[in-house]
Amino acid sequence: MTMHAPPPLLLVPENAPFSPEQRAWLSGYLAAVLSPEKVLRAAAKIETAAPGGAQNLAEANDAPWHDSALALHERLRRAEGRPLASRLMAAMAQQDCGQCGYDCAAYANALSAGAERRLNLCAPGGKETLRAIKRLIEERLAGAASAPRAVDAPAPAPAPAALALAAPPGYSREQPVEGTFLSRRRLNGADSAKETWHVEIALPPELAYAPGDSLGVFPANAPALVDAVIARLGARPERLIGGRPFRDHLLHERSLGPAPDSLFQLLSYLTGGEQRRKAQALAAGEDPDRDAGALDVLGALHKFAAARPDAEAFLEALDPLQPRLYSISSSPRADPGKASLTVDAVRYSINKRPRLGVASTYLAERIEAAAPVKIYVQKARHFSLPSDPATPIIMIGPGTGIAPFRAFLRERQATKAPGRNWLFFGHQRQESDFFYKEELTALKQADVLNRLTLAWSRQGPDKIYVQDRMREVGGDLWRWLTEGAHIYVCGDAKRMAKDVESALIDVVATRGMRSADEAIAFVQELKRAGRYQTDVY
Repeated sequence: MTMHAPPPLLLVPENAPFSPEQRAWLSGYLAAVLSPEKVLRAAAKIETAAPGGAQNLAEANDAPWHDSALALHERLRRAEGRPLASRLMAAMAQQDCGQCGYDCAAYANALSAGAERRLNLCAPGGKETLRAIKRLIEERLAGAASAPRAVDAPAPAPAPAALALAAPPGYSREQPVEGTFLSRRRLNGADSAKETWHVEIALPPELAYAPGDSLGVFPANAPALVDAVIARLGARPERLIGGRPFRDHLLHERSLGPAPDSLFQLLSYLTGGEQRRKAQALAAGEDPDRDAGALDVLGALHKFAAARPDAEAFLEALDPLQPRLYSISSSPRADPGKASLTVDAVRYSINKRPRLGVASTYLAERIEAAAPVKIYVQKARHFSLPSDPATPIIMIGPGTGIAPFRAFLRERQATKAPGRNWLFFGHQRQESDFFYKEELTALKQADVLNRLTLAWSRQGPDKIYVQDRMREVGGDLWRWLTEGAHIYVCGDAKRMAKDVESALIDVVATRGMRSADEAIAFVQELKRAGRYQTDVY
């Protein structure tokens, strides 16, 4: 399928006293100097005022498809008949994780308006989301091409400059800055089923953050994987492409994770017969051998072993290597000049071949102390401490979800905030998986952490999770809520976050003497008031 860029976003109305070329130039200039939010607001005003109707922007609030627990096809079904921006938003992973540089609604609006031309930024959505977005954009372009146009209508203007360039260096994925890797230490015991690391990175002086923000890290691929790909291709690692060795491109610029559709398309050109049909089917999103989910780039090359693409064509068929976002687990007041992260090293096997999480194992084992690392701060949009330091807070963060809450507690200790603090933490076993145990104990002794509720899912005959503990202490939880507490949830979006919300609804219903519908409405009101905030992934 041939992809085209979305129609451009024009910030200068058509009835302005300029030629089409002048309008395009002015629109590009304005897009480069305004923030993305201001650009979209300006575009919305222009479209609303234009003859023939208004542009309907996607809204995060109350969207029936804004639910990460819903399957993509169900989200798209619920968005049928809505404006393009809303349907694009339904295709997102619905985690508002910020990895794309937006939240889901803002990314959808930017795509719909033509202010953002990259269709593959939704990292949690992966290939499924990318394919859905491509289909929606193609449908819009096909409709625009079939619409009648005046004979002398001007050609579409070029797309505006990248909006992210309006952000200062270090605050967008497009303009990272250089930090310095300081150290790592393992947080769980050697007998743990998990491998979790506390990582520290020195920040350049111009880079600031607040508790709740995330750090974007640009990783490098594992050299052993890169060398295996080069060997399978039969290519020369030192071959210069665009002035850089082929191996360097694979190490630092191209994703070697799930094989993209474009790679299967390239492989289909280099094979024939049944192999060609399979490659074409994979490129179209089909799964002829029921193994598509296991095919990373190296796996695709093994599957179509007879195909030996040229190195330059191979690079062009791969996706860019994307940065990864991690919740910052430090406080700028308690830990000046550096940021810490809490990172699960991802390791697993498929068909007896080990697979590695590219960024997590980069931080856990490959990068060396004092080495430079490209980073940026992703500002939190809806995940921050209350403006009133006296407000009590309830933090629910199992596993690495504890990261931002360590930051909250260190910040509240450093600022001597009088508000009470309650942390729910859970993992598999207390002996091996109690992250930051000594720190949390010291915070309790200092009356900074007023309450610590723990849940261990593999320690006894019964699996106990944080949502189970919430129900057990529901009376106290309800009392904190009636006293104005804010609730924060960080961790897995698919199961934990939904289970925690269900437990909270149960607590409101049973302890607050409300019906099920009233309890749901109460929790929704907490969200609207900014008293229920989530950072999920």
